[in-house]
Amino acid sequence: MLSANGFFMHRTTLGDFELTVISDGTYLADGGTFFGVVPKSMWSKKVAVDEENHVVTGLNALLVRTGKKNILIETGMGNKMPDKLLRIYGQPAKLLENLQAAGVAPEDIDIVINTHLHFDHCGWNTVRRGDQIVATFPKAKYYVQEKEWEHGRLQLERDAISYISANYDPLLENGQMVLLSGDLEILPGISVKVFPGHTANMQAVIVESGGNKACYISDLIPTSAHVPPTWVMSFDLFPLQTIESRKRYYAQAIPEKWLTVFTHDAQTPWGYVEQGEKGKLGLRQLK
Repeated sequence: MLSANGFFMHRTTLGDFELTVISDGTYLADGGTFFGVVPKSMWSKKVAVDEENHVVTGLNALLVRTGKKNILIETGMGNKMPDKLLRIYGQPAKLLENLQAAGVAPEDIDIVINTHLHFDHCGWNTVRRGDQIVATFPKAKYYVQEKEWEHGRLQLERDAISYISANYDPLLENGQMVLLSGDLEILPGISVKVFPGHTANMQAVIVESGGNKACYISDLIPTSAHVPPTWVMSFDLFPLQTIESRKRYYAQAIPEKWLTVFTHDAQTPWGYVEQGEKGKLGLRQLK
C-alpha cells in the first residue's frame, strides 16, 4: 500500500494484532559511520552508496493495533531539529502524514514507546505550538528507560548532540512520560527488554499475540545489512556489548522465529533472521 507521499506502507498481522510500519521519511547517512570498522568493499555490496559515501537510511516507526489499544513504537526525527542537525540530515518529517494515511490521528495513540532518546527516535514525541512544546499525542502515555533519560541529561561530549531535551522533558513535566527500570510488560502482548550496546539502556519492544512474536530491535540491528553480529555502527557507545546483545537476541529470536523490525532500513523494514548450515546468518523477508 502506498501512502499519500509515496512511501510504501508495510503491513502484516501477528495473531490478533495488526502491525504497520510508519515512515518518518529517509535521510542520508555516512556509510563509514553507519558500518563502523567493516570495510566499504564489504558493506557496499549490501547497500547502495553515492559518490559522497552516503547511504539512504529509513526512519521506521511501528504502529501496533491490538483491537483495544494503539501503540506507536518510536517517533522519528520530528520537525524541530536545531540548524546544525538540519544541515546534516535535512527534515523528512513524514510521520504524521503516514499515520493519517494509515487511518490514525494523533489523538488515537494510547501508548508511545521510545527505545532510547536519540533525536531520530523520539523527535515527534512533541511539537511546537507558539512558544510552547506540547505532546504530539495528547492522550498517550510515553515509556522509556529511566537510566537512558539520566544519561541524556549528562550532555557528555561523545553524544550530547543526540539528546534534545525538548523531545522528552516536557512530557515528564506534564506527567505523560513514564520512566522504566529494566525489563517490563507494559500491557498484555507488549513488553520491553534492555539490550545494551548502542546505548547502555536501549530497550527493544517485543510484541506477542497468538503464539507469534515480533521485536522492534531498534539500533541494536539498525538495518537488514547489520545482521552479522560484528557489523556494528560507529555510533554505538559500547560496541562489544552490541555484539553480545545481538547474540543474546538471536539465541531466542531465531529458534522461536521472531519477526525482526529494523528501525533504519529504507527498503526492508522487517524479516526473519535465520541461520544457515554453516552458521552464517541471513534474512528471510516477509512477503
